[in-house]
Amino acid sequence: MTKESRSDAYAASGVDITAGYEAVKLMKKHVARTKTDGVLSDVGGFGGLFAPDMEGIEDPVMVSGTDGVGTKLKIAFALDKHDTIGIDCVAMCVNDIICAGAKPLFFLDYIACGKNVPERIEQIVKGVAEGCVQSGCALIGGETAEMPGFYPEDEYDLAGFAVGMADRSRLMDPEQVKPGDVLIALPSSGVHSNGFSLVRKIYGLGADDPEVAVDEETLSALLTPTKIYVKPVLKLMEQVDVRSIAHITGGGFYENIPRALPEGLGARIKKDDVRILPVFKDIAEKGGVSEHDMFNTFNMGVGMVCIVSPEDAEKATDILKEQGEDAYILGEVVQSDQGVELC
Repeated sequence: MTKESRSDAYAASGVDITAGYEAVKLMKKHVARTKTDGVLSDVGGFGGLFAPDMEGIEDPVMVSGTDGVGTKLKIAFALDKHDTIGIDCVAMCVNDIICAGAKPLFFLDYIACGKNVPERIEQIVKGVAEGCVQSGCALIGGETAEMPGFYPEDEYDLAGFAVGMADRSRLMDPEQVKPGDVLIALPSSGVHSNGFSLVRKIYGLGADDPEVAVDEETLSALLTPTKIYVKPVLKLMEQVDVRSIAHITGGGFYENIPRALPEGLGARIKKDDVRILPVFKDIAEKGGVSEHDMFNTFNMGVGMVCIVSPEDAEKATDILKEQGEDAYILGEVVQSDQGVELC
């Protein structure tokens, strides 16, 4: 009897389980980088074990978030570059969790591919691990599914979920937001992980296009990973009463900022105050996309918005700048049923 597991019949159908074992061996050094004090298990078990530190938490609330990377993966395929896309996957989950006022604790990923190429899987997990390090959470498990005939051999999908914790008294409560409160912008690193179906259409990267019709420099810019805001926002919450937070993802300003506001209040933002990144100007120009649709699809250079009282606005921007964020005042909360007013 041998410990080696292998099925010739399964391999003949297109699934090489030995490649999966090799991928796990290669990824272990990346997973090790993410280990925190609460981790009780290693990669390879049936479940990831985590014991949260409850010190200072009187009424714990678990907060979870799940997401994928979407069609941004097509950019990774076009460049054959897979070591940053995992950062996007983590970012989309942990940035949502921080909006509730919770600290991310652990993350699990799911990779489905047409063919398990261990070196490529390693690169994907390397990015996931980097995202976990940036957000201070542990990668405690995951799954790689080889699905021949379902995905092309050179393609894959990536999704994941994170779990965090907060004291109930520290949870964000949009009902605490008042007219006159200030919106503080935390700049994005680029397009992040939303709107790529439109981006690909504009740049000739349609799903059925056999050729890439855009230069590699532009592709590389589009692949820039989603920024992770966990650590600077946690630091801000330690020193300032943050009333609400919005993660600017799919739906842009018009969909996401109102989610951080109570009914009857809106946000007034001067368009000239938005520090729009060049990539969005290029997308609008090349695609002939209206201003409204741009702000209703993309982050436009603002990845996250924190809402604080006017008395705390200067202190909040100073704290965020000390954490490496070029934060600035974006607008104010007003009595309105219009959601977001761009003036």
